[in-house]
Amino acid sequence: MSTAITLASGSASRRALLAAAGVDAASVRPNVDEDSARAAMRADGMSVRDQAMRLAELKAIKVSRSTEGLVIGGDQMLSIDRDALDKPADLAAAADHLRRLSGKAHTLETAIVICENGAPVWRHLARPKLTMRPLSEAFIAAYVEQVGEPLLATVGAYQLEGLGAQLFTAIEGDYFSILGLPLLPLLDYLRTRGVLPS
Repeated sequence: MSTAITLASGSASRRALLAAAGVDAASVRPNVDEDSARAAMRADGMSVRDQAMRLAELKAIKVSRSTEGLVIGGDQMLSIDRDALDKPADLAAAADHLRRLSGKAHTLETAIVICENGAPVWRHLARPKLTMRPLSEAFIAAYVEQVGEPLLATVGAYQLEGLGAQLFTAIEGDYFSILGLPLLPLLDYLRTRGVLPS
């Protein structure tokens, strides 16, 4: 590839998804104060989907200002009953997340923005919908104990690629977007830019 690709993220899973698809991307942490940004957006009454898109954009712009080529910024937020769930702070919070999601449908607002020379040139929002089966307290306790700390890296306190598959009765949307990266539209854009062969 002649055009450099940079992922504005420290996410090992997003980088692994790109690498598996044949996209060689450097990874740069954007050092954006996401907590402050989210708090300001929520104080303004911004929708969960717009919060995800704005955070993805902030990350991509920040890295793109000092990095040549195309910079990919991504963010994923969980929306349930118009509220946002953030990554759980500890395993007790992870169990609380699962109680909140139990027996209900939620949406993963999965945003991606590509910047070039400090400005957005492409964006995409995927909105997979997942329906969780009713979970017993015993199941939640056993699940949290078995999976442990990795649950803290996901907004929903589940890992669909592992035991998290046992939590759901229905899923609408593509697997890559659920994992945090709308890979298929991203690859399509990179082909239109001539970065990937068509």
